[in-house]
Amino acid sequence: MMKKKSISASKASLVFFLCQMISALDVPLDLSQPPTITQQSPKDYIVDPRENIVIQCEAKGKPPPSFSWTRNGTHFDIDKDEQVTMKPNSGTLVINIMNGGKAEAYEGVYQCTARNERGAAISNNIVIRPSRSPLWTKEKLEPNQVREGDSLVLHCRPPVGLPPPIIFWMDNAFQRLPQSERVSQGLNGDLYFSNVQPEDTREDYICYARFNHTQTIQQKQPISVKVFSMDSLNDTIAANLSDTDIYGAKPVTERPPILLTPTGTTSNKVELRGNVLLLECIAAGLPTPVIRWIKEGGELPANRTFFENFKKTLKIIDVSEADSGNYKCIARNILGSTHHVISVTVKAAPYWITAPRNLVLSPGEDGTLICRANGNPKPSISWLANGVPIAIAPEDPSRKVDGDTIIFSAVQERSSAVYQCNASNEYGYLLANAFVNVLAEPPRILTPANKLYQVILDSPALIDCAYFGSPKPEIEWFKGVKGSILRGNEYVFHDNGTLEIPVAQKDSTGTYTCVARNELGKIQNEVQLEVKDPTMIIKQPEYKVIQRYGHVSFECIIKHDSTLIPTVIWLKDNDELPDDERFLVGKDNLTIMNVTDKDDGTYTCIVNTTLDSVSASAVLTVVARPNPPFDLELTGQLERSIELSWIPGDENNSPITSFVIEYEDGLHEPGVWHYQTEVPGSQTTVQLKLSPYVNYSFRVIAVNEIGRSQPSEPSEQYLTKSANPDENPSNVQGIGSEPDNLVITWESLKGFQSNGPGLQYKVSWRQKDVDDEWTSVVVANVSKYIVSGTPTFVPYEIKVQALNDLGYAPEPSEVIGHSGEDLPMVAPGNVQVHVINSTLAKVHWDPVPLKSVRGHLQGYKVYYWKVQSLSRRSKRHIEKKILTFRGNKTFGMLPGLEPYSSYKLNVRVVNGKGEGPASPDKVFKTPEGVPSSPSFLKITNPTLDSLTLEWGSPTHPNGVLISYILKFQPINNTHELGPLVEIRIPANESSLILKNLNYSTRYKFYFNAQTSVGSGSQITEEAVTIMDEAMASRQVDIATQGWFIGLMCAVALLILILLIVCFIRRNKGGKYPVKEKEDAHADPEIQPMKEDDGTFGEYSDAEDHKPLKKGSRTPSDRTVKKEDSDDSLVDYGEGVNGQFNEDGSFIGQYSGKKEKEPAEGNESSEAPSPVNAMNSFV
Repeated sequence: MMKKKSISASKASLVFFLCQMISALDVPLDLSQPPTITQQSPKDYIVDPRENIVIQCEAKGKPPPSFSWTRNGTHFDIDKDEQVTMKPNSGTLVINIMNGGKAEAYEGVYQCTARNERGAAISNNIVIRPSRSPLWTKEKLEPNQVREGDSLVLHCRPPVGLPPPIIFWMDNAFQRLPQSERVSQGLNGDLYFSNVQPEDTREDYICYARFNHTQTIQQKQPISVKVFSMDSLNDTIAANLSDTDIYGAKPVTERPPILLTPTGTTSNKVELRGNVLLLECIAAGLPTPVIRWIKEGGELPANRTFFENFKKTLKIIDVSEADSGNYKCIARNILGSTHHVISVTVKAAPYWITAPRNLVLSPGEDGTLICRANGNPKPSISWLANGVPIAIAPEDPSRKVDGDTIIFSAVQERSSAVYQCNASNEYGYLLANAFVNVLAEPPRILTPANKLYQVILDSPALIDCAYFGSPKPEIEWFKGVKGSILRGNEYVFHDNGTLEIPVAQKDSTGTYTCVARNELGKIQNEVQLEVKDPTMIIKQPEYKVIQRYGHVSFECIIKHDSTLIPTVIWLKDNDELPDDERFLVGKDNLTIMNVTDKDDGTYTCIVNTTLDSVSASAVLTVVARPNPPFDLELTGQLERSIELSWIPGDENNSPITSFVIEYEDGLHEPGVWHYQTEVPGSQTTVQLKLSPYVNYSFRVIAVNEIGRSQPSEPSEQYLTKSANPDENPSNVQGIGSEPDNLVITWESLKGFQSNGPGLQYKVSWRQKDVDDEWTSVVVANVSKYIVSGTPTFVPYEIKVQALNDLGYAPEPSEVIGHSGEDLPMVAPGNVQVHVINSTLAKVHWDPVPLKSVRGHLQGYKVYYWKVQSLSRRSKRHIEKKILTFRGNKTFGMLPGLEPYSSYKLNVRVVNGKGEGPASPDKVFKTPEGVPSSPSFLKITNPTLDSLTLEWGSPTHPNGVLISYILKFQPINNTHELGPLVEIRIPANESSLILKNLNYSTRYKFYFNAQTSVGSGSQITEEAVTIMDEAMASRQVDIATQGWFIGLMCAVALLILILLIVCFIRRNKGGKYPVKEKEDAHADPEIQPMKEDDGTFGEYSDAEDHKPLKKGSRTPSDRTVKKEDSDDSLVDYGEGVNGQFNEDGSFIGQYSGKKEKEPAEGNESSEAPSPVNAMNSFV
């Protein structure tokens, strides 16, 4: 026998359908079997009296069963009632009401019997009752006159209907009456007022009853309520109303709670198991009482307890016996409390513990039918056989009744029957049919052959082997057609034949064979199992924070089994995406364009295949600038302060960090908003300081990380009282614009700083250090006053005081100003020049007396210019240069001078008005310096052993030239430099012929000029002597040799053949890379030999001939243009020409570029091969 395993609770949901098959073994319909009721109407069947009555009764069996009915316990002969018909091949009755029948005539208890040769099954007792929706009985409704604060109950008393109607209250306009803790509807439909208020006065309180079965609504007559306030009653009303009508004449007072329903202190409630328990407490009182519920000696059941009707109703769903007990409601207000205890008893109609199950037995087998039920009170159990009480049913020797169990021993075919178990108590009954079918049948497998099962890796696999046989077959499973029987803990074998593989793996794929056998035979069936890779989301959507109107994208990249077709669904907050073109669903993502606030939420990507489903979610938070604050309120108004409060607007998912308060002065600057202060985002009130004589309005702006909100609506205006000015004008200055005046300026007060009307300024001045009285003038609407007739550049004490119609501001502070300046009268004296070197000199002078400056001393200017060069004795255009030295300096440096030149300079003092007179011109000369490089170097007339050199004198000799220095050295084939030769040439020479040189040799030349100070920068050049004529003739003779001519012809013929072959192949579609002709891209540096002078063109090879040092290439005329070596003027002083340090020292650096002379015989140079060397000189 195969090992059987029970199904754990954790797997119950997975194999629920298996349990169903175990509990009810189906007999194939081609075999004989007793009837089974498959469908029937409910026990309590309320029908619509306007429609036909359909009483269902369907059954199956072999042979097909016949049907009969009883009504109120006696046979119902449907053939005698033309209004009643039975559907063909069915037991369902149709009672024709729409053609003249009356539903009331067919009220009663009906029961259906389905019968064939193997037994009879019966239905429940079906109670047929037509629904009723009677009209309201007419009644005279008196107006309700109630004193304010009293309680009131408006009774509905709906007609008794079937089923009971749904009650609601509305007005004449068919609008539901608002309900609250004070006014609410009770479970009985009455409308309860805990206390009435004047607004409760109306004449159209209407109770409606809706009957759902008949889809009708009945209306009660309107009820009138008039609420009287005792303070408003006049003598006339009091005279026309009795004390009873107005419940006395006491004023409205607060009242402690009293219960309107239920009455008394205790009551009882019985509810049936599984139903909904509803408990209600409604209290009167002023203020309106609050209701609280507790269970004495226990807790209210979690997850099943709900509060409705403003906590006046306690609702417990799916009650059980454990919910029995005492429930207390407590009504409380500030004046006291009251309570009521409801004793709840939970009874139970019968419910199944073990319902009887069909038995299929083979002849001679044993079996039992068990019928166990519970209830409160305990139900009684009775048995019937084929619809007849078993006590009077035909005897069966194989049957024995033992209370709730029937025992069968050695059954025979005649033992087949349908048994009914009835469990009943005072609250209801249960009726169950179970047949005993005695058959002798070999095994059958009902699962289709070769059925394909597909499961996901690591999930349970359930492989069916639905079977039937009598006796019950034994089931065995095999892996593969010829595999061994399956055993072990990795498999679970269910009673209905199903094989379970709890964790399917890839190697679980294959063919499985189910074998069913009993004593009458054996049968087998093969099915297929495929294990698929699970679907996974390898890139899940991620949490996103996006600003309003931005774009956002969620990714959902999946991996799945290649044989499964996935479908991707996106949800927003577990619902479908909005039907909006802004939502773009791509293959692997969801994109939302122009995000708005309503897009905020959770987005879920769901991937479904036929076998599995996976999902991943991410939250989208839409942030934006906050909404503007609102409800601005001004409180605590004082002369110099006020309190402003506001309510923040929506922060739009980004916390408010601060509030900015701005104000508008409607009196002085209407429409202009100014910053007042800023407070933290947690603060919604602020104490603001105010200025006098300002008509304030305030507004608030909220700030978060995204930005600032729109301003709030302005607050109400608040005008402060006038007062003296609190402050005086700022930035008071006194500066003369002319030598005989003093201009006093200030920054005017702003409008709100005036503190009152009539703002003016008192301007006062007096000469400093002179015993004079203050001179004052009062001006308005200006910020400048000019004092005329003052001495030149004299210090003055100045003050400006604000005043208005209420008085003066505090005494202002004094400032020092000066009357106007005039040009200096005296030039600096004792100007001396000290020449430091050929390009730098230092100048000294004596300071000018401060009185003669006649203004603020700003510094000294040095004008200097070159008169002539001492080496050329030729005058040039005079260009004056200026250096400015700030403050009371008495010396300065003159940079950028030219060597060996004559200069002049003078010095002037500077004040705010301008420059004073110049000092006498001072002449000085600069000494010699090193010369610049020769202006050019040209090498011509190359021969076998000589070269001709020509040069130009330096552009800037910077002294008297005494000689030129020429150095040269040969360059061999390995680019090495030979010994260096030096020649000194007189300064008056401009050319030189070098002789006794080696033929066909490259030479490098270095050339510079000298003065008595030293050598100047050099220029370099390279040149080559020409080739020996004998060697040239031998080289030419090779081209006239016969063997050389023959070789060249053979090469040409071979090239021609290759070209023909390539052309043929190309026409056939072949592709060959062909080297472009060198003639088409000839090296521009390759020049033909010049026939006129016998020299060669210059040749440059990218690999073999690398350039020598910079400057070795020359123009075609072999001249070398000198590099710009003029000394640049580094400014020492200020102004357009120079820059100085604080002490006047020069902060630049003067230098000229010189090419370093190579060490003799050691410098490496890249020289070409001998042939290239010959061809490189022009």
